[in-house]
Amino acid sequence: MAVVAATALATPLLLGAAPNHGPSHGSGHSKGASKEAVKLSRELVKNASARDAYRHLQQFQAIADSADGHRAAGSLGHDASAAYVYRQLQRSGYQVSYQTFRFPYTETLAEKLAVVSPTPRDVTIKAMTYTPSTRVGGLTAGLVNVPVDDTSGCEASDYASANFTGKIALIKRGGCPFAAKQAAAAEAGAAGAVIYNNTEGLLSGTLGDAAAGRIPTGGISQAEGEQLAADLAGGEVTVSFEVRQLQEERTTRNVIAETRGGKAANTVVLGAHLDSVTEGPGINDNGSGSAGLLEVAQELAKSKSKPANKVRFAWWSAEENGLLGSEAYVAGLSEKQRQQIKLYLNFDMIASPNGVQFVYDGDDSDGVGAGPGPEGSAQLERDINKFLDGKGKKHEGTDFTGRSDYGPFIGVGIPSGGTFTGAEGIKTAAQARTYGGQADVAYDPCYHAACDDLSNISMRHFDVNIDVIANAVGTYAHDLRSLTRPVKPVPSTGTPGSGGGLHDGHGHEVTE
Repeated sequence: MAVVAATALATPLLLGAAPNHGPSHGSGHSKGASKEAVKLSRELVKNASARDAYRHLQQFQAIADSADGHRAAGSLGHDASAAYVYRQLQRSGYQVSYQTFRFPYTETLAEKLAVVSPTPRDVTIKAMTYTPSTRVGGLTAGLVNVPVDDTSGCEASDYASANFTGKIALIKRGGCPFAAKQAAAAEAGAAGAVIYNNTEGLLSGTLGDAAAGRIPTGGISQAEGEQLAADLAGGEVTVSFEVRQLQEERTTRNVIAETRGGKAANTVVLGAHLDSVTEGPGINDNGSGSAGLLEVAQELAKSKSKPANKVRFAWWSAEENGLLGSEAYVAGLSEKQRQQIKLYLNFDMIASPNGVQFVYDGDDSDGVGAGPGPEGSAQLERDINKFLDGKGKKHEGTDFTGRSDYGPFIGVGIPSGGTFTGAEGIKTAAQARTYGGQADVAYDPCYHAACDDLSNISMRHFDVNIDVIANAVGTYAHDLRSLTRPVKPVPSTGTPGSGGGLHDGHGHEVTE
């Protein structure tokens, strides 16, 4: 899943909905429209399947296998993936286009951390996106612990108690963006920064942009960080630290397809990011959402239904670099075009092997993290929940953390929603009882890793979420009335807080 935009977690996502985002009069209001919506949604749910969508995953895997093992934006693997999706949609009769944009490409070349003394051991570390690089071979230096408080490493005073010159700063996550922590460490003379998580799991982070990078910076797990801090409490610790990253400007493309008919004033948009990280083929993240969306688009094209509303599908690029594809798309819309988009649904990581059925908390009924989405988001959540309830499928809310491509749409007041089955967050015992799988294990143990391949897919979750996409496309292609029906907020039936915390988001994080 995604790299979060640099400002997404630093500011509230809730903005006032743009005016006139409700369905226009004369479209989506008749009993005939309702009947057509029910008919089409049933047809699409029946015909769209995980088995058929799996063939797209096989193509993405084959592309990655032939292109350095990944499909990252700016690479041959992504270009080939975009061309494949483009051809499939063109053959289905859609009006298809590319949206090309420039972006800062990053690829990690080395990420190593090892204790040299007193007791040698290796520590797993992830280079933060946009980190400056060490020299080849890295550096060997003393490790110095930054005192822990609610804003560890955020202010100059945090570095006053020790000499950090030429040392590696060990900093606990929390209180401010990672970029601010490494900048403060740099001002104190540190040669590098290691930031450890304040929750379970390895920390994948970003400094936001290349200009923010001051010193080589990486993220490690909470357990590793606490162990290093305990070692330092007993005496000096020397580490070997190497973080190197290629950074250069490259070109990439979104793929946009829309029905040739349908009322443009009532445009329905559904999206999934097509790019992977450079560490692996990205079959769950986010081949799953991309393949599910493509499968439903193809089934819609086969149907004899003529949607009353324009349906637009999008496969975003450079999501893993900071939601850059969806940001470029939204930024390129005119005011009129923004007003025409009545909703956006996002599908990112919909087949996690140890997953949970999360639905974005449009009304903030769970009271976790960011506030509610723009007006209409509560209705989108309710409609998805109602469909899942009708199928007898358990589900729970997840917060709009800003870690996927709904972020730019929410930012301009477009009602948003969608589903997600979990990334690096840890499944609770209660969730394991509800959904099966293993407690105390990540929803996707291969998140942002080389093992995110064809073996990393839950066909059960894949099928359920393809049905969610199919039902939404069938319904909103004809009938938008539900977007104006009042919603009574109902808290998630899942484990309290289980769906709303930052740990349940997806992508590289920038802050606490």
